[in-house]
Order: sequence, then C-alpha cells, then structure tokens
Amino acid sequence: MPVIPRRPLISTLAAAAAAAAAAAALAVPATAGAEAIEIGATQPASPPSCPARPCLAVSRTTGYQAKIGPTRGIMTVPKTGRIVAWTIALGNPGAQQTTFFNQRLGGESEAQITILDPRRKLRSRVVAEGDPQKLQPYFGSTPQFALQTSIRVRKGQVVALSVPTWAPALAVGLGADTSWRASRGRGKCEDTSAQTAQLRASQLAQYFCLYRTARLTYSATLIPDPVKPPAAAQ
Repeated sequence: MPVIPRRPLISTLAAAAAAAAAAAALAVPATAGAEAIEIGATQPASPPSCPARPCLAVSRTTGYQAKIGPTRGIMTVPKTGRIVAWTIALGNPGAQQTTFFNQRLGGESEAQITILDPRRKLRSRVVAEGDPQKLQPYFGSTPQFALQTSIRVRKGQVVALSVPTWAPALAVGLGADTSWRASRGRGKCEDTSAQTAQLRASQLAQYFCLYRTARLTYSATLIPDPVKPPAAAQ
C-alpha cells in the first residue's frame, strides 16, 4: 500500500493535486487537466491532542466533521468523481498511553475512510469503504494513504472516518462552533467504548451524537469527473 508521509495536516490544493495524481495513477486512468480537491481542507489546521494529558482519541465509531466555524458540510463531496487517497494527522501517544488504549479499545490503532449516503433524521448508510490501515507506525506524522482501488463518489455523499479500535486523530479545546458527529444513537454519546463503527456495506446508523470543541484530523483527495465539452453546433 503506497504511503506518502506529509508534514502539514492539510495540503494546499497544489500539493493535493500532485499527491492525487500519483495516487490516481495507481487506481484510475489518467485524465488530462484533472482537478484535485482535498475534502476537509479547511484552515486553520489543529494538531491532535496526544501526547498531552489527557490524551484523547477517536474510539470505536465512525465520524465526520459537521462544522468548523461558519463552515458546514466540511466532509461533503462537492463534485461527482473518485476518491483516490486520504490523509490523517496523528498525535504521538506515549508507550503507556498506547498500551492503555490497546487494552481497553480492542487492539492496535486502526482506521479507514467510509463513504456515507445521508438520509433523514441524522441517519446515514455506508456505500463504500477504503482499505483499513494500521496507524501506530505513523504516530506523530501525517501520512497519506493512496487507495488500492479508487472509490466512486457522488456529489452530496459524505467522507467519514471509521475507527474500529482507536486513533489519535482528535484535536480538542477548539471553539464551540467546531463540532463532529459520531455513529452513536440517542443516549449513547458518553459510551465511547462500545463498538459503533460502520464497517459493512449498506449498514445504516444514526449520527445522533454531536461533539463540540473538537475536530477529526483527516481529509480525502477527490478527482472530479472531467467536464464534458458542449456539443458542437451542426
């Protein structure tokens, strides 16, 4: 699986275009002049909390960023096309912190992207998933994972982060106007150890729980479909 180490949390569109071009070469036919869009590339970037105390992590759920400041729909696909890669900024938990999470949350740190089709009443259905990735080798860095097979997405779908165990990919202490949603139902928002990650195709879950003052530190690279030229006049 190609992995491109990256220093910043979110690349500029120019850097995203270069990374996406490399990823797309592995997954889809090259398209001349294809535009690359980094979904989730909203500045300013915020560092993950670990190894600060407390070291806070995303645990056993699927989530997506709902709002950052005045900007909503952070992870909504803006154009139909293909997701070719995803990026995640990871904190650097210490040995004791890592052991604590491993023992209590089902094992080694792992995550993948999940494409959701939003429905009514905060429900979303899984339409596609990326390749699961072990994250511990990349703690303290910002890796970009090129997908073995690109994922077809439609405008209006949502790119979420699924974490079956735990991931040090949570920035905290932000403004009250910053929030993310998790696939937990009403009355389950405080239960962060129960398994609620959406890991199966067509699985439906309610994203009732909204967590304020925090941000999921991931993004995804989209190559939109090329715009068809207008038909020539006869």
